[in-house]
Amino acid sequence: MKFAYYPGCSLDSSAREFDLSTRAVSRHLGIEYVEVPDWSCCGASPGHSTSQLLALSLAARNLALAESTGLNVTAPCAACYHRLALACHELTGNQELREEVNQITGRPFNATIKVRSILEVITSVGLEQIATRVVRPLTELKIAAYYGCLLVRPRSVQVDDPENPQIIEKIMAAIGAQTVHWSHKTECCGASLAVSNEEVAIPMVFRILKAASLAGANCLVCACPLCHFNLDMRQGKVNQTLGTDFHLPVFYFTQLLGVAMGLDSRDLSLNTHFMDTAQVLKLVG
Repeated sequence: MKFAYYPGCSLDSSAREFDLSTRAVSRHLGIEYVEVPDWSCCGASPGHSTSQLLALSLAARNLALAESTGLNVTAPCAACYHRLALACHELTGNQELREEVNQITGRPFNATIKVRSILEVITSVGLEQIATRVVRPLTELKIAAYYGCLLVRPRSVQVDDPENPQIIEKIMAAIGAQTVHWSHKTECCGASLAVSNEEVAIPMVFRILKAASLAGANCLVCACPLCHFNLDMRQGKVNQTLGTDFHLPVFYFTQLLGVAMGLDSRDLSLNTHFMDTAQVLKLVG
């Protein structure tokens, strides 16, 4: 199984844990990646909030580069997936618009490829196949699976059901973990407001952490760098500002897959989080 791989800005910098663990787990499952040559920013979030044409052009350039590999493309970052998948959907269905955008980018996109989220790519191996690779079942973990806004909206590119997605829960079940039923799995974490308007974002993060804690979770798992950043890094600020005492590690789903498969912890970057992961990981040895 082979895909073009678009890391995007986050996985190349602040979300290195996601990139490293995704590559390590994929190698272990027999998934091969060809990194998109000369990739550039997908435009999230400023691009699409400024101009639809700009957003389409930024994404289309990367789609054209991915298309040159002859492979369907995957983008682990939820925002990157969202921008590339939406642009692919719009440009595939509108030849006139595609020609206009191709004129802007100077790199013709012919709409011959599909964009897949990393959740879809990993599960395409088969949950049963994933289960056979488990050497350390995560039976002591009680996980709140957090999807955020972008993976399940809008309908044209959603990865799973927008109200009650289950794809992460199914992956976690395959590696022996328990997942909790909770109310905030698709609520917004505040996204980039955590940078521009922290007073709005902090209560949003608080409500998610509170819901996960009340549901009995001892950690959260996500598939979005910005969600991870807000829930992990801002957790200390939530405690400081609101007088709470949350200590909920936030993992990328690929990190927990790697733990269950017995991969080297250095390849999963488990020690670079803001919230300490060691105590929870002791539960699984």
